[in-house]
Amino acid sequence: MPGVRSGVDFCRGRSGALKAMARRRWWPRRWRHSSGRYAPDLWPVWIVAGLAVVVACVAGIVAYWLVRRLTEPTGTLGVPDAIKLSIAILTVFGAVLAGVYAYRKQRIAEGDAHRADATQFADRYSTAAGQLGHEGPAVRLAGVYAMARLADDWGEQRQVCVDVLCAYLRMPYEWNPESDQYEKGEREVRQTVIQVIRDHLQESREESSWSTCALDFTRATFDGGDFSGCRFRGSVSFADADFVGDLISFDGAGFLDGAVTFHGARFAPGTVTFNDAQFQGGTVSFDEARFSGSALSFCGALLGAGDITFHHASLSGGTLAMDEARFSGGTAGFDYAQFSNATVTFNRTRFDDGSLAFPRARFTGGTLSFDHAHFAGGAVALDDAEFTGGTVTFYAAGFDGGNVTFDYGQFTDSTVTFHHGRFNGGTVSLGHARFSGGLVSFVRAQMNGGQVALSDAQFSGTNTRWGRLQPPEDGTG
Repeated sequence: MPGVRSGVDFCRGRSGALKAMARRRWWPRRWRHSSGRYAPDLWPVWIVAGLAVVVACVAGIVAYWLVRRLTEPTGTLGVPDAIKLSIAILTVFGAVLAGVYAYRKQRIAEGDAHRADATQFADRYSTAAGQLGHEGPAVRLAGVYAMARLADDWGEQRQVCVDVLCAYLRMPYEWNPESDQYEKGEREVRQTVIQVIRDHLQESREESSWSTCALDFTRATFDGGDFSGCRFRGSVSFADADFVGDLISFDGAGFLDGAVTFHGARFAPGTVTFNDAQFQGGTVSFDEARFSGSALSFCGALLGAGDITFHHASLSGGTLAMDEARFSGGTAGFDYAQFSNATVTFNRTRFDDGSLAFPRARFTGGTLSFDHAHFAGGAVALDDAEFTGGTVTFYAAGFDGGNVTFDYGQFTDSTVTFHHGRFNGGTVSLGHARFSGGLVSFVRAQMNGGQVALSDAQFSGTNTRWGRLQPPEDGTG
């Protein structure tokens, strides 16, 4: 099928990587080993005919001998009757052989049909690939739909077709209309690719679902896009991608298995939403991602057995909101993350199990808020974190269980408040924390149970308001 390889030559002007990908992944393993043959290997006719005659003679002799042997003691069958019965047995045997022959013939016909289908699929692939590389955006748009339809029809090579669509999004793209390199109509083509992929990742898609396919958007540029309601069960990479659009939506998406990575991705001012998403068994990584004035929202998300990590991520300005989310066995980690004048909120979030950790994170200005949050289990750890001029607030938070720790944290001119907090259980620990200036306040906190541990905490020039707590005798905790 020479047309298959030449079909991806459209990438000469757009992405040479596609050509290498097609050469590497195109042919199924069993095709390579069988040199493209679909029909089974058959013996020559003269050998089969000779064997058939020999087998028939031997079968006749054996049948006659068995009949005579079984009826000889009783004498119920004479020689003519035995011959007739032997012939009947051979007739049945011949019918079985005829059935086997018909089955083999059917298998050969199916092989021919399979080969014809594969040839047709290869031609469709070449046509769709050629359309994707066309100069006209309308033709490229047709190529997107043609490649998607081919992926639905050709289950054996679905991953290859999906790879081509993903590779299209990885091609260099100028999104700024004021740039000299901006190409009219290209945005519509790219948005159509995203829409087609999203439609095939919906829960309602069963027979032609792409949920288990690997999706590679590494270094792609997204100036908008809608992945809402998608179900991710395979490997998905947004590594080093650029998000420059006003809105990228993953609302209601399900991260049910596999791994989704935004490692090293760059988020310009705009909004990326994961509202009401479910993290049940999969992992989502924003490690080393860069957020510049972005709004990132996980409001209403459910963290079951899934993990979200922001290790070494950087948030400069903007917001990160997990309001009304629920931790039920999942984890969110911000190890060594840096927050500069950013607003991070977990307002009205419920912590039943799982963990939220900021080890060695650094906050410069901005706000970290747990207002009206409810702690029934799990752990929130800000251990070894550094706060300079920022605010940490637990206004009206309820503590019925779990642990909130600030152990060995360093707070410089920062504010930590538990105003109107309700302590019925659980533990809040400021052990070995260092406070220099700023404010620590438990004003109007209701202490009906639980524990607030201040062991070896140090306060230097800090305005401390203990409310109903018993203040430390030496003023250091």
